Amino acid sequence: MITLASDFGSPYPAAMKGVILRRTEARLVDVAHDLPRQDVRAAAFWLREVLPWFPPAVHLAVIDPGVGTERTALVARAGDHVLVGPDNGVLVPAARELLGEDSRVEYFAIDDEGAASSTFHGRDVFAPAAAEVHEVGVDDLDSLDRLTPVDEYEGLSFPKPTVADDAVVGEVLVVDDFGNAITNVPGDVIEGVEQVRVNGQSVPVGETFAAVPPGQWLVTVGSHGNVELDVNRGRGDEAFGVAAGDEVRLTFD
Repeated sequence: MITLASDFGSPYPAAMKGVILRRTEARLVDVAHDLPRQDVRAAAFWLREVLPWFPPAVHLAVIDPGVGTERTALVARAGDHVLVGPDNGVLVPAARELLGEDSRVEYFAIDDEGAASSTFHGRDVFAPAAAEVHEVGVDDLDSLDRLTPVDEYEGLSFPKPTVADDAVVGEVLVVDDFGNAITNVPGDVIEGVEQVRVNGQSVPVGETFAAVPPGQWLVTVGSHGNVELDVNRGRGDEAFGVAAGDEVRLTFD
């Protein structure tokens, strides 16, 4: 199995699939091709949340604002999974999640010399590499001449909130398509709390969206385990006036 994720929209992913299908009969599964454009951190967040639900696979992820520059093309081996994409941090959180923090992800640089295009490495570098990796198998990456083990790579981590007895200061990591503003604040911060102030505004805490009437603001814990700012059948980002990267202060009465 090869999964594909990108910020390409359409029709560019089809070209990547064509390249792969000329090299392998692997099952292809689309994760998403409408990830926020050139937003490496948002893509890294969603990959970390989605990829661990897959069985062992090769995961091709191309969110690559540095395409054509000297940034490295990368393969990451994380246990039974392999990730393929640019060396800009987008692969790192998912690779760590797949393998576990106490284990070491192995990274390999892809030889991308001679790529047909300097603007579409998804088609010309990453798709062929993903197909080759799938065909040779996760245990035999060292046999591929195009791959060279590397110890240095671009890291990416998500900011930690500041937690005190009466307040938590975090930030919005991403906003999903429903408008739910997902923060970096762990859900256990609001465990047992019925009401919380969000940037000074008193808001109820609910376990489900339907805990409040349609159109009502609420704070809840999403499936990812983090605090979300939401509106039942509405957009939390618009109601709370926040976007990715904005500070969120939670205070408790």
